[in-house]
Amino acid sequence: MECDKCGDHAVLHAAYSGLHLCEDHLCRTVEKRLRRRVREDGLVPDDATPEDPDTWVIGLSGGKDSVVLTSILHDVFERDPRIELVALSIHEGIEGYRDKSLEACEELTEDLGIRHEVVSYAEEFDVRMDDVVEKDPEGMAACAYCGVFRRDVLSRYAEELGADKLLTGHNLDDEAETALMNFFEGDVEQMAQHFDASLGPFETGSDGDAPTERTREKQEHHVPRAKPLRDVPEKEIALYARFRDLPAHITECPHAEEAYRGEVQQLMLGLEENHPGTRHSIMAGYEKLAALAADAYGGDDADAEFGECDSCGAPTARDLCRKCNLLDALEAV
Repeated sequence: MECDKCGDHAVLHAAYSGLHLCEDHLCRTVEKRLRRRVREDGLVPDDATPEDPDTWVIGLSGGKDSVVLTSILHDVFERDPRIELVALSIHEGIEGYRDKSLEACEELTEDLGIRHEVVSYAEEFDVRMDDVVEKDPEGMAACAYCGVFRRDVLSRYAEELGADKLLTGHNLDDEAETALMNFFEGDVEQMAQHFDASLGPFETGSDGDAPTERTREKQEHHVPRAKPLRDVPEKEIALYARFRDLPAHITECPHAEEAYRGEVQQLMLGLEENHPGTRHSIMAGYEKLAALAADAYGGDDADAEFGECDSCGAPTARDLCRKCNLLDALEAV
């Protein structure tokens, strides 16, 4: 099997495009799609300068997605003084898992010369995920607890680090699964929040090219997120990490257990196998629906729902934020 671009040995057949790609051209396409997403989402603001750069905090877990994201962003913006990159890693307290992935984070950031900050659930909440799983006061999957704690830490520390944007390594598979879950649950308001929090383009485009579609509403209560790898399938990111010899820790969390997402994932993978391009079609349609939902549910009305948590002061629409509710439940066990 030969590469359709150069005739060298192909390492991937991308069924959704019909292309056979060699190692070099596969890596080039991953990099190209990330750069295009950065440009189309307007991540580099017109007013960013070397004296006042745009600060991007990257959620770096040590897994393949965040490692590839960090590496490519460094390569693209290393010589651009308008952008400052900071890596933020979280130690959840999972024996035999997170320590190894943090070693990958440290190796990568040291090689690239990127500032690297590490925080832990133990320091922030006086809990470890191993203990949370054992207590389980809410009868939930471990990922449900961890997701709440992780979002809180990422948001708070992104603010403390002066982030203009918080970047995560979500890939095409991740986003298509989330889109299907929101659609199946009929959660239109969540679609609107998804658009304004991380999917919609920013108001001004990169290098003066303003996006033509609807832009996301500015959120006062959270650092805006972006997902530059959301056009790239998970398999291609894994291959990129391997071919570029990046220090990614590719091992599933021992507590990973998201039954509903797992069902949706299997459904989507089956559809993709039988109908190549399904993931791309899901996201193309979902982003249009999410933009319409944001018109109906987003903006000032959405911001008006947010107050401050009575316990920690975090933005929330309730008296107590979800994190504090879970911490109270754990303390009561």
